[in-house]
Amino acid sequence: MTTNNIRIGIILGSTREGRVSPQVGAWVKEIADRRQDAEYEIVDIAEYDLPFFGTTAMQEPGIAAWNQKLASLDGFIFIVQEYNHSITGALKNALDLARDAWNHKAAGIVSYGSAGGARAAEHLRGILGELLIADVRSHPALSVFTDFADRQTFKPAELHVPVVTEMLNQLITWSAALKPVRAK
Repeated sequence: MTTNNIRIGIILGSTREGRVSPQVGAWVKEIADRRQDAEYEIVDIAEYDLPFFGTTAMQEPGIAAWNQKLASLDGFIFIVQEYNHSITGALKNALDLARDAWNHKAAGIVSYGSAGGARAAEHLRGILGELLIADVRSHPALSVFTDFADRQTFKPAELHVPVVTEMLNQLITWSAALKPVRAK
């Protein structure tokens, strides 16, 4: 347990077969867990069996569980892979299936792709703003060419660790600062 009880969810942004987001999420969690300034947990959207937004009566248990999980967290780290110059459809759907549970929280972004996932991260920033999520500036951007072996096995360069650390510094500061806003 941490002194300030900040809880951060590391959201895996892909549900595709053969995805590498679990490897990236585990790496971020390993770095974060060394800090002891918050509780960090992996949140895998694939485990919630979420329907497509607007295609059902929205009463599925997975939607309720998803919203409860998000509501229990003070901030997020999105593991974002770039597909077709944007975020995955699964992540966009998961974002759309919650509203109030996102509001007045902070987020960091760790992206990867051929251009470090930069375009997906920028698309995500616009969505986060609409959901009243304050995204932090520091942004680890990983290359599928240099940080993955055969695009399947994650082997991050050490130069990314200080960027992850700075992202975590900013995320914890903003998550703690926004906690009283949610208490109103």
